[in-house]
Amino acid sequence: MKQFNKLTLAVGLACTTLSVNAANHVADGRGNAMGNTGVASADYLVAPFYNPALGANFREHDDFGLLLPAIGVTARDTDDSLTTLDDLQDAIDRYDDMINNGQIPSQSDIDQLNAYMDDLQGNSPLAVTAGASIAVALPIKAISTNLFSRGYVEVIAVEEIADNTGNSAVDVENRYNDSYVAMAAFGYAELGISFAKEFTINEQRFSFGVSPKYQELTTYSNRQRVKDFDLEDYDESEVSETAFNFDIGAMWYKDNYQVGFAVKDVIAQEVKFSQGTTGAYELNPQATVGFAYAHEYFTLAADADLTAQERFKNLDDDTQFIRLGIEGNAWGWAQLRAGYEIDLEDTLDDSLTAGIGISPWDVVSFDLAASYAGDNQFGASGNLALTF
Repeated sequence: MKQFNKLTLAVGLACTTLSVNAANHVADGRGNAMGNTGVASADYLVAPFYNPALGANFREHDDFGLLLPAIGVTARDTDDSLTTLDDLQDAIDRYDDMINNGQIPSQSDIDQLNAYMDDLQGNSPLAVTAGASIAVALPIKAISTNLFSRGYVEVIAVEEIADNTGNSAVDVENRYNDSYVAMAAFGYAELGISFAKEFTINEQRFSFGVSPKYQELTTYSNRQRVKDFDLEDYDESEVSETAFNFDIGAMWYKDNYQVGFAVKDVIAQEVKFSQGTTGAYELNPQATVGFAYAHEYFTLAADADLTAQERFKNLDDDTQFIRLGIEGNAWGWAQLRAGYEIDLEDTLDDSLTAGIGISPWDVVSFDLAASYAGDNQFGASGNLALTF
């Protein structure tokens, strides 16, 4: 499980280096492309990641489903801090080399260092999230079962730049030596089994589901001088806990209309950072309601979070989303998707999403998604699935 966390972070860091950013905590090319919707619109194979009750919503000829490792990455660098940090570190290295070689730095060298630090001062946090997931589904009328595993890592880095006290060599050296980057990270991995069953109540079609799961929750914290900062040093300190948790969900079906309700992580969890470091990560219950209109040739979907996700306790980074999505389906062979995501807490910028699906013979499905939320906030995710 811990290696799963490190795999997802490695993917995220690699993509950040290439300035590629992507989806949310659920790595699913279809849902990510449709504004990260899925509580009422996901298919039975990825049901545990959105709403376990959807595991019972399968077709007569569906016998088996396999989701091969799906990968998604998100990175948010609104103020292009990572580039500025790289430039500042290069400038500090050149400055230190001059001092060590007995050279006298010029005023332009000093002014350039101050300019980089001025640019960083007050910038928005740098955030990276990477996720991966796998699932094996057995859709059975008696009770549908889905074995699943998912992992993700969130990393947030905040620049703590000292004030500009002057333009002398001593002033600028003291300034960059007193400037830091504080980094906090949360790693999550789960392994569970999902059960779903359909019922007819008063001639109305319903399904209900539950997903008991084992969780591993890990926090990391790090505070380095700005000249030594490296995003890959996330694991300088580690606190890890394991827990049992479960998700629940319900669905109502009427003709082409579908309404869903799901609660993820019913038992609240909190993991503190390492000794000597303040703060904690909160994994609180998250309730979401969803609506979908599922037609043979198109699907409309909308999800709304009823509760905010609190995340890093020492940061003002709560999120609560409204999500909208649409999919056009060309006879089951190809799909075109688009969506929009709004954060009611205004922590994250509104996001546009889009993607494609290729599903020859309705057996192999290859899905890709991309997102855009403004400068230095892009995204990409993808997965391969087999259904028989």
